[in-house]
Amino acid sequence: MSERHGRWSRQLRQGQDPLILEVGRVAPQVKGSVLLTAGRNVLLVTAVSRPEPATDLGFFPLTVEYREKMAGAGRIPGGFLRREARAGNHEILGSRVVDRTVRPFFPDGFMCETQILATVMSFDPEGDAEVMAITGASAALTVSEIPWGGPVAGVRVARVQGEMRLFPTRMEREMADLDLLVSVSRQGLVMVEGSAGEVPEETLLEALAVAGEGATSLLEVQEEMRADRGAEKRIFQASGIDPVVREKATAVLRPRIDELFAAQPKHRRHEIGAELITAVEEVLTPDDAEETGRTGQADLAESALGSSEIGGAKEPQGMRPAVPGLSHREVAERILREEIRSHTLDGQRLDGRAAEEVRPISGEVAWLPSAHGSSIFTRGETQALVTCTLGTGRDQQMIEDLTGVRKESFLLHYNFPPYSVGEVKPIRGPSRRDIGHGILARRALWTVLPDFDDYPVTIRVESEIASSNGSSSMATVCGGSLALMDAGVPIHRPVAGVAMGLIVEGDRSVILTDILGDEDHLGDMDFKVAGTDQGITAVQMDNKIGSLPRETLERALEQARRARLHILEQMSAIRAAPRSEPPSQAPQVSFLQIRPARIRDLIGPGGRHIQGLQEETGVKVDIEDDGRVRIYAEPGAKLQEAMRRVHYLTGEPCVGKIYRGRVTGLPDFGCFVELFRGIEGLVHVSELDKERVESPSQIAGIDDEMIVKVLGVSRDGKIQLSRKAALGVDAAEIEGQS
Repeated sequence: MSERHGRWSRQLRQGQDPLILEVGRVAPQVKGSVLLTAGRNVLLVTAVSRPEPATDLGFFPLTVEYREKMAGAGRIPGGFLRREARAGNHEILGSRVVDRTVRPFFPDGFMCETQILATVMSFDPEGDAEVMAITGASAALTVSEIPWGGPVAGVRVARVQGEMRLFPTRMEREMADLDLLVSVSRQGLVMVEGSAGEVPEETLLEALAVAGEGATSLLEVQEEMRADRGAEKRIFQASGIDPVVREKATAVLRPRIDELFAAQPKHRRHEIGAELITAVEEVLTPDDAEETGRTGQADLAESALGSSEIGGAKEPQGMRPAVPGLSHREVAERILREEIRSHTLDGQRLDGRAAEEVRPISGEVAWLPSAHGSSIFTRGETQALVTCTLGTGRDQQMIEDLTGVRKESFLLHYNFPPYSVGEVKPIRGPSRRDIGHGILARRALWTVLPDFDDYPVTIRVESEIASSNGSSSMATVCGGSLALMDAGVPIHRPVAGVAMGLIVEGDRSVILTDILGDEDHLGDMDFKVAGTDQGITAVQMDNKIGSLPRETLERALEQARRARLHILEQMSAIRAAPRSEPPSQAPQVSFLQIRPARIRDLIGPGGRHIQGLQEETGVKVDIEDDGRVRIYAEPGAKLQEAMRRVHYLTGEPCVGKIYRGRVTGLPDFGCFVELFRGIEGLVHVSELDKERVESPSQIAGIDDEMIVKVLGVSRDGKIQLSRKAALGVDAAEIEGQS
């Protein structure tokens, strides 16, 4: 394929705005550079790779960055620096979905450091920059010289009022009960990320089918781009294993492989695995390593790819192919991996379970005496310590992004300390994995939370993974559900989650329920499904083989549904429903509605009234512009006293109601009684008692309390009160009393 210069562009329909892909307009020194425009959204995506492989790393050094420029939305960043700093959660999530989409399509053994940068240069609030970033990363890799097996397309699908919509607007997404971000290749589904409002499995399958149809034109335009403007691909031949070397290694491993499957727990299994790898290394000679790095490469390349070339490209003049040889250890690890996968396909899992069996579950709640809500959730060797903390409206998190500044009232933080897997590492900030797992668990629980207007409390759930052997994000969902109920948060229903795995070899396949960490590493799919007994609330899928037949997906979803119901049943034995009353250490919240015109009376001159109320009663008061007042009281605070004072500062009398007032005047014809601050009425002497009263001073003195009933309000605004009509009333009938 010859290299062509100049500007190339194509336009296709995507949602409400056409999508334009351009090559050659910007970043001329980068062969893998694509500019995408949809409406006012403009993204620049680049893909660059070093020509020489990294020989000292045990992993493929791929980095993906999705970043948003505030200038693209006409904003100056907040904070001291006034410039973009570390990536926000939204950007990290965008980076992760791009990474998880493109990574499976790099050839096995490719070790050249590669970097993909997706930059939002201009922002459209109604657009979907994350979806564009997936397609842009695929297009940049497709036209670059980097060996890669795409293309892939990014698609958003949402269900709005029962109708599936491709590339929905932001408003449509807010109304949707299903919102999925999907990556699709020619072979099938690659990646899924999304949330749902307890939808059935059939609805999810329908949405994924719609996403597959919507990806067709995006894949076609990238194939056209590659034909017209694609650079010559580098030659890459994966290192293979010579048949003689394979026979030697297999002869050592197979007689002892049962030792590995019999070893429990995880760390003992890893010790046995290390012993097996060492045993293989000892029987291999230096000549074996030489043969493995040379003869086997062509064998593996031809069997896996059909030729010794990636993407049909020929080796350019003067460019050496990156063909790293395999060490004895790498040979042993590969063959051990193949043996484990083969045994799993034969029905033997590493921990002895059946394919659909969930690991043993245990847990407890209220185990931390000072936390508002707490739980321990253990499934096999995975354990999450989860707390739920309740706060005021002032505790909401302020988030700044391209859409502006907004508040979040539900926070979920996931932590993965190194001791959870028996390692020693420096403690720094949360990793991208930590943030991604936290966002997934937050989506799973968000659906069942009460509306903030009905339950005006800021909620923070924190999950500390104390032990990890697979599916710690789903343990966070289960433990988070228990902690929320322990704190008395009125969630609609408990939520559970489970991670599903897949191993495929030729026409053989097996779907694994509740996968171990090793099964995730060795398998071909990681499919996390969370939900209630009514339906799905969140999904996340990574597919390492580039395709997933619909029947396999249906089986996985049904298997996950049965596992979820089993886990929910186990959780119900720990706590089945939210506490009817919050624990004593949790804050209480009360709220009332006042006329907006009375807000200034509550605040007082210079804030004197509200500040004094908070200092003297120990509560916190939040006031909204529409007159909603929320009062938060920590244990020991005088909530009822605060409620009475707010009522006194802002109340307005209603005819027929009974109030507790303060006597402010005693003329001969009756008593003046202040009902609320600045509002008083007259109790005529004839309304002071059932018997005749000679003088009002016989009944009350200045500043005495008096319970009165409002008889009426005259045309000139004077309030007519009666003590006689309020005699003998129950305390519950007095307005503002409890």
